[in-house]
Amino acid sequence: MMKETKSFQLVSRENKKEDSIVQVNGPHGTIMIGQGYCTIIAGPCAVESWEDYLEVAVFLKQSGAHILRGGIFKPRTSPYSFRGLGKEGLEIMAEARRVTGMPVISEIMDLRDLDSLYEQVDILQVGSRNMQNYVLLEQLGKIDKPIFLKRGLSATIEEWLLAAEYIVSGGNSQVILCERGIRTFEPYTRNTVDIGAVPLVKMLSHLPIIVDPSHATGKWDMVIPVAKAAIAAGADGIMVEVHQEPERALSDGKQSLNFKNFQGLYSQLTALACLENKMIISEK
Repeated sequence: MMKETKSFQLVSRENKKEDSIVQVNGPHGTIMIGQGYCTIIAGPCAVESWEDYLEVAVFLKQSGAHILRGGIFKPRTSPYSFRGLGKEGLEIMAEARRVTGMPVISEIMDLRDLDSLYEQVDILQVGSRNMQNYVLLEQLGKIDKPIFLKRGLSATIEEWLLAAEYIVSGGNSQVILCERGIRTFEPYTRNTVDIGAVPLVKMLSHLPIIVDPSHATGKWDMVIPVAKAAIAAGADGIMVEVHQEPERALSDGKQSLNFKNFQGLYSQLTALACLENKMIISEK
């Protein structure tokens, strides 16, 4: 019987039997993402102002989050929606990184922003709309920083892993996959979270996988149960949106946790991570 040959090769489990662990070099140490660690990435959908972002950053540092997220260049469906502060947002995020010592992650949409983002951001995120932007993926394969690759809106598992293959084949093996829900016929949630993708990807690939329950559901009160389901399914961590006052957030307030709810999430994930033999503290 002939052995099946997969279209993705370098990211496949056949190519590398052991799980890959991505090391994120922050100001105060290295954060580990991969098997054996439960990494929490948190922050507001968008960097909105100096005062608000620094307040959230300090809170998250004190509450146990490992990596700070924030949108600087925001891809929005409507051109009239808040699309980020651009370079000012990058300056704010850099200051939050300095104050807290946390590594930061933000999305790259345009190759013209690569140099400035490379200097200030520890992980470059490829959003769902750009998962198949192959020119962008090829360029990110040539740099030496971790890439956070979100699954496309309607992408199959194979298409998602092939997008990762573009980056890895370029020489950058530091790829983190992110399941953020896919578009289906169901209108009650923003997307349909594919929890089954977590163990399936673990079987097919050696790359770490994170789940984003905020974008997957679009509802803040579903974030905690879906985050717990993700860790129970074998995810290497979660990415969640947090805002001090979600009702006044300029982007995605309905799916953002407030401070109290994030603390509840952290305590529940800590207990669950212990049951899964994962380390919730992933810094060395």
